[in-house]
Amino acid sequence: MRRLEDIVALFATYAWGPWLLVLVTGGGLFFLLYSRLIPFRYFGHAVDILRGRYDDPSAPGDINHFQALASALAGTVGMGNISGVAIAITVGGPGAVFWMWVSAVVGMATKFFTCSLAVMYRGRDSMGHLQGGPMYVIVEGLGTRWKPLAVWFAIAGLIGCLPAFQANQLVQAVREIIFLPRGWTGRSLFLFNFVSGLLIAGLVSAVIFGGIRRIGRVTARLVPTMVVLYFASAVWTLLTHWDQIPAHLALIFQDAFTGRAVAGGTLWTVMITGIRRAAFSNEAGIGTEAMAHGAAKTEEPIREGLVAMIGPFIDTIIVCTTTALMILVTGVWKTSAASGVTLTAAAFEQAIPGFGTLILVTCVLFFSLSTMFSYSYYGAKSWAFLAGAHQKHLYHYFYVVLIVVASVASLEVVVNVVDGMYALMAVPTMTSALILAPRVMKAARQYFRKLEETAS
Repeated sequence: MRRLEDIVALFATYAWGPWLLVLVTGGGLFFLLYSRLIPFRYFGHAVDILRGRYDDPSAPGDINHFQALASALAGTVGMGNISGVAIAITVGGPGAVFWMWVSAVVGMATKFFTCSLAVMYRGRDSMGHLQGGPMYVIVEGLGTRWKPLAVWFAIAGLIGCLPAFQANQLVQAVREIIFLPRGWTGRSLFLFNFVSGLLIAGLVSAVIFGGIRRIGRVTARLVPTMVVLYFASAVWTLLTHWDQIPAHLALIFQDAFTGRAVAGGTLWTVMITGIRRAAFSNEAGIGTEAMAHGAAKTEEPIREGLVAMIGPFIDTIIVCTTTALMILVTGVWKTSAASGVTLTAAAFEQAIPGFGTLILVTCVLFFSLSTMFSYSYYGAKSWAFLAGAHQKHLYHYFYVVLIVVASVASLEVVVNVVDGMYALMAVPTMTSALILAPRVMKAARQYFRKLEETAS
């Protein structure tokens, strides 16, 4: 097992090398400047679209704008916001949070382009159903000679979208926060993890076999609830520690460029840790979010791009920041040897004694389940592209089995496998988006010209 962990860690390290930092962050910065800050200039209009003002039930697609964003957020507002932020601070220090912010800002522009393209270049699967996502963008937008790049994305998506991290951390949260302190786990931790995995697999199965429509309906209810509950708890914590917030915000900025709080103190460690965790959190440039938004009921690609850009703002700027500040102001990042979700639990319990861990476990349950719902759709879509839509159900069986396997697996192996595959998914997603960016801007100019004419 130790040898396997070393190999997987090496793979993730190489996959997230300087070249990918340039591609994802540099590409996002290009989108931000090339779009002339469109994602920020039309933020209010994006909110109007999200509220259903422009919904058309007869438009092609499977789910409305809100359900599309909820499905995408179900995959992003999840364990990356709870345990991912904790891992970022543990490995990269407080400064990693700053680089998460940078990634989110450029990620908003990236999502505008990738998700506009997901609607602009939708294709038909082997059963004739309309589909969206980077693999279809590549084939429909760049031509069939680029299909190997689409296959690359689909293969990486099969593995990167497995529920390993979510299942692993959900079981860890229930085990270490609820059962272990009370001595309820019995003599065998393996048996506890295995049984927990079976129960989670049963819950997920009840939703994912219903397809994207059922996933969209469930996540549209779960996501607002879990964000409000988690955010309310975080705000309470910050209000009770308000006097410490300015000092810790200053620490985030200072450590972002010095790396003093990191073992070894390297700036590169701080940067790459923050960007890796942000990529896992908001998925901008990875391509998974484009698969959810590609299912939206709309004939206006730019509208869906505008809705999609709200994702990184909610996910990283709001939710991840509140998690990070909770961990920092409560001081558990310096006093606790815990990692991942257990570190976040320590912050909750210190801030809300007696109830903090219960609130967090509830949020963890919502977050991880909703993410597993969305990821099943992403993985099944990748499998359908490779093997045919009629084989999609086979992936769901494989997916459910992997939930049980991940429940008893090592956290290090789980995190590094998913990180590495996310890196590989970013290559075809960002490459196609950069090549097709001029077409998005042409459509955007036409859309906003029409919008201004209608308003006048």
